[in-house]
Amino acid sequence: MTDAEAFASIALAAVACDGSLGREEAHALRRSLEFRSPYRDRTEQEMGSLFDRLLVTLREQGVDQLVNEALPALTPVQQETALAVAVQLTHADREVSDAESRFLKQLCERLTLPEGRAVLVMEAITALHRDCLSG
Repeated sequence: MTDAEAFASIALAAVACDGSLGREEAHALRRSLEFRSPYRDRTEQEMGSLFDRLLVTLREQGVDQLVNEALPALTPVQQETALAVAVQLTHADREVSDAESRFLKQLCERLTLPEGRAVLVMEAITALHRDCLSG
């Protein structure tokens, strides 16, 4: 698996971990990748092919296997950014389900980041999504 496939795999796993892939989540997934290299240089057809391949693994082997295959292909810096994107994507529909929370917790435990770094990343992205202003 290439690093581009692996990074997209983590993002896909984040939106699929609760057993559904809603329209808002699918759009958020696309937006989270489209400005990043190397995805920004790919055609719609190439991106479709990438996700078709990843969806086969997801459907046949599940979210855990998709993540298992992806993580070794990512450097710690790439893992950190993939985690940030995953947290961002779990907030795409403005609700983080129990399944999404479990997924993020398990992902943090599997990353090869310095102690406490994954939690800091999760907390920072969660703070960005906090609805803290009164109406």
